[in-house]
Amino acid sequence: MAVAALLMAAGAAMACSDGAAARADSTGAAASASAENTPDNAKEPASRAPRLVILGTSLTAGLGLPPEKAYPSVLQALADSAGVPVRIVNAGLSGETSAGALRRAGWVLDQPADVVVLEVGANDGLRGVDPDSTYANLLGLIDSVRTQQPGARVALVQMEAPTNLGPQYTRAFHEAYVKAAAARQVPLLPFLLEGVAGVAALNQGDGIHPNAEGARRVAATLWTGIRPLLASDGAKADSAGSGGAVR
Repeated sequence: MAVAALLMAAGAAMACSDGAAARADSTGAAASASAENTPDNAKEPASRAPRLVILGTSLTAGLGLPPEKAYPSVLQALADSAGVPVRIVNAGLSGETSAGALRRAGWVLDQPADVVVLEVGANDGLRGVDPDSTYANLLGLIDSVRTQQPGARVALVQMEAPTNLGPQYTRAFHEAYVKAAAARQVPLLPFLLEGVAGVAALNQGDGIHPNAEGARRVAATLWTGIRPLLASDGAKADSAGSGGAVR
């Protein structure tokens, strides 16, 4: 799997999650989400564009890239070019595990969301977290979205674990996402770094985080799964996704 080269180097580099980079990204993510979550947003008219929130890690936050180069911003540009009305909110936070995302979800979802995309668990795999724990957190996150934003559509992004942790672990980690999507009947979007992981020309020097071109590839991969969620008949389109029907 292409992800092997990406993740063999992962241990040290993704510790960007835990150090100063994490604090810097945390500040940036908090500032960005805070700007998005102003009270004025809650008072927008009914004709406002759908609000799509991506709850994620440093991969979503765009570690090492200007904000406008991170894949959520590229997704926004793709939507604008296609004439698809949407307001994409980057709620990425460097270093976050699925457990951390579950704790943070209540705050992130404090303001309206029409679609919520969950890009979580990359750091679980890097740290060798028990896949059963990741699975439980994925279920908890989906349930949290449905509790706080009952009308929102939810999608889960497939993530993968380092192959150096062994085939048994990597299979179990992969299946945690497949099972969670099926159990909660939500679409399972492709592996976030499909076609990017392990390709030096598409990643920054750490070999983990996409560069600007890599971020464009990531956005293109996700757009095919996200666009149906924004369609007027998105609920029907969702039912054809990997996980089946979606709330």
